[in-house]
Amino acid sequence: MSTDLQPGDSPLISQLRQGLRRDQIARAVHDIGAGWQRRELWMTLALHDVRKRYRRSKLGPFWITLSMGVMVLALGLLYGQIFGQDLHDYLPFLAAGFVVWGLISAMINDGSQAFIDAEGMIRQLNAPVSIYAYRGLWSTLIAFAHNIWIFFAVALWFGVDLNWNLLWIPLAILVLLLNGLWMSLFFGLLSARFRDVPLIIGSVVQVLFFVTPVIWRPEMLPGRALMLHLNPFYHMVEIARAPMLGQPPELEHWLVVLAILFVGWAITLFFYSAYRWRIAYWV
Repeated sequence: MSTDLQPGDSPLISQLRQGLRRDQIARAVHDIGAGWQRRELWMTLALHDVRKRYRRSKLGPFWITLSMGVMVLALGLLYGQIFGQDLHDYLPFLAAGFVVWGLISAMINDGSQAFIDAEGMIRQLNAPVSIYAYRGLWSTLIAFAHNIWIFFAVALWFGVDLNWNLLWIPLAILVLLLNGLWMSLFFGLLSARFRDVPLIIGSVVQVLFFVTPVIWRPEMLPGRALMLHLNPFYHMVEIARAPMLGQPPELEHWLVVLAILFVGWAITLFFYSAYRWRIAYWV
């Protein structure tokens, strides 16, 4: 790639023109790997975050489960009537979708705040910067582990066929978490530099909730299948929701989510390699 710089080039354009040196990429990959090796640290920090949020509460983290249960029940009764759905089929669908969407949205929203919330630790602790992305993901996974029991309670109550397709769930969650990691690194980096990014992301995620089939079924959108299939979050939800409802996930959903995974990591690795060292100054 040419290294000739043009007058007036921004730092980003200059970086694109010059390309990345191998040592920059190697250091970024090492940072991500070293962050994983420090999992005892970020697991402890994440657990502390959850405990601090519910400190001196009688139910503690089980408030996560209770609030999710109330939300699923209220929305199920309301939208079941609005959409004219049979609760026997609709409530398990809603519970599964809501739990999976809670995981995805939390990964994005919390990921955008990963470095901002760790401002003091980034400046004082000599540790890989990626540990703060891992920390947010672990907190999100703890909340998901509390919430998924809501789905199983609903599934057992309404007699959902819990079969061998449940074995797809751990793989689906792993792929979602790998996507969540690049989102945390990428959006966290952008948010550290531009403080409006978390607000924009929060607003976009709220809109995406309503255009993604979480509280409504895909078949309720006749004649607009293209719009549905162009929504990446539909595929991300479906690879986990389908097995929870006893159905094998479709190949299309897996291919789209894996494509998002590889493209997202390629973009993230470029920006993280180029600007990781600036995070301490930006926060």
